[in-house]
Amino acid sequence: MRSEPLSYLGKDGGPWEIFTEQVDRVVPYLGRLAPLAESLKRPKRILIVDVPIHLDDGTVAHFEGYRVHHNTARGPAKGGVRYHPEVTLSEVMALAGWMTIKNAAVGLPYGGGKGGIRVDPKKLSVRELERLTRRYTSEIGILLGPDRDIPAPDVNTGEREMAWMMDTFSMNVGRTVPGVVTGKPVALGGSLGRRDATGRGVFVTAAAAAEKIGLPIEGSRVTLQGFGNVGSAAARTFHDHGARIIAVQDHTGTVYHEAGIDPYDLGRYVAEMGGVRGYPKAEPLPNPEFWAVPTEFLIPAALEKQITEQNAWRIRARIIAEGANGPTTPAADDILQEKGVLVVPDVIANAGGVTVSYFEWVQDFNSYFWTEEEIHARLERVLRNAFEAVWQVAQEKRIPLRTAAYVVAATRVLEARALRGLYP
Repeated sequence: MRSEPLSYLGKDGGPWEIFTEQVDRVVPYLGRLAPLAESLKRPKRILIVDVPIHLDDGTVAHFEGYRVHHNTARGPAKGGVRYHPEVTLSEVMALAGWMTIKNAAVGLPYGGGKGGIRVDPKKLSVRELERLTRRYTSEIGILLGPDRDIPAPDVNTGEREMAWMMDTFSMNVGRTVPGVVTGKPVALGGSLGRRDATGRGVFVTAAAAAEKIGLPIEGSRVTLQGFGNVGSAAARTFHDHGARIIAVQDHTGTVYHEAGIDPYDLGRYVAEMGGVRGYPKAEPLPNPEFWAVPTEFLIPAALEKQITEQNAWRIRARIIAEGANGPTTPAADDILQEKGVLVVPDVIANAGGVTVSYFEWVQDFNSYFWTEEEIHARLERVLRNAFEAVWQVAQEKRIPLRTAAYVVAATRVLEARALRGLYP
């Protein structure tokens, strides 16, 4: 009997459709595990919650929240929480699926989870954001726990929101539970090196790819889409290793300077002005022209579905390292493959954040914390080992790195599924 399609998504599956197409592309390489691949196209559980809060003016506002567990065959669900006005169920499902693949590809003992609230956080005060975060945490609390589901920061959330989530969960269970979230402030059991871990991981995996094709970092050009936590950290790390940041795009516009943009100076400007637009030490560039800038490294570090078949043909990069989740559509992947652009996929390129989150989780359980130097060394070792395993599969099977990463990850997940069997 064939499994029925998911009834709660419309004909346009959105980001979830991209994830399932990526799964379909890997099935021919899974051998005896191929019949189990359908389980990757079906989230384990989905929770949709109403999040009502009192606004500062005394009125009540309602927001839509989600928490999805995609697969927990290899361990508790792990994944961030994003606040964005365009968050959808399809998006959160896809992000949870990518977390399953990411955790398995890197070898972390987690399954995939993700959460989000459909809200524009810029329109809320800090007090309203705290109420929103605490109410959302209480609503999804039936899923949470350090051995069940461990949230982390994502788009428009950070250490502050994780502190509120940890405190809310702890108050509800009557004891302090630092390990229920990661990405917390260091004073509350957070890990050194966590804040920049995703961006640093983008650099580590991009550098590993560059070594394979004989491309030096020093003197190379870098373009970045997105200058939030991930993009800015990646920019600083490339800069510190002698690369030249020549173009940066964010939600406010695009700036370009062939001689190089100092990411530290740009970061100070963005913190004050809210975006890169108007940065006085670079020239403005029309947003569509960003993709055509000649560069050695292109880092998409914003949202999903940014590189499509409409703009992929314009890209003039040698390596794309995906700092965002799902920034490249399958159709764009095919174009980039034809053009000879080496794509380091999101599931390993941006795995630095969840890797240091794992370190944080382990440190919380043991109440013993490592130095930042130890964190950086462990992170680089984990990501380089993961990249090497994916590279070997790609070379052996003559497939793109994304497909190879899915082969490695899906094999690990489905092997665990096969060994555990079905209950009852």
